[in-house]
Amino acid sequence: MRSLRGDRPGNSLRDRYAEGLRPARRDRGASILEFAGFLPILIVIGLACIQLGLIGYGINQAGTGARAAARAASLGGEGEAAGIASVSDWLDPQVDAPLGAGDTTTATVTVHVPAIIPLFDEWDVQRSATMPNDEDD
Repeated sequence: MRSLRGDRPGNSLRDRYAEGLRPARRDRGASILEFAGFLPILIVIGLACIQLGLIGYGINQAGTGARAAARAASLGGEGEAAGIASVSDWLDPQVDAPLGAGDTTTATVTVHVPAIIPLFDEWDVQRSATMPNDEDD
């Protein structure tokens, strides 16, 4: 005789709850498909982070090159050579460091940051630095 509460084997509240915790067989492999669909988005986000890091590195290198070129030119040396030597070669630095006519010398360095995401263009980053001229003339 069955009770009105439905206490048949497999029909108790505990049995129904335990069945809900187990994944159904038809869901097998769904998580790998979701991951495969999301993977291109993760790759683009990763490449964008790397690109931003390269741009930051280019800004840092341009600033360093500009300070070195301005300092060398203000002391009467070769500002262009000092600026090029202080920047990574793969950034293709362009240095303009003429000796200033007044009390200061300003050097400008432009570096070329390559694009790693094919959809975007490459960037040119420019930084300038000014140093006081040497007083020993």
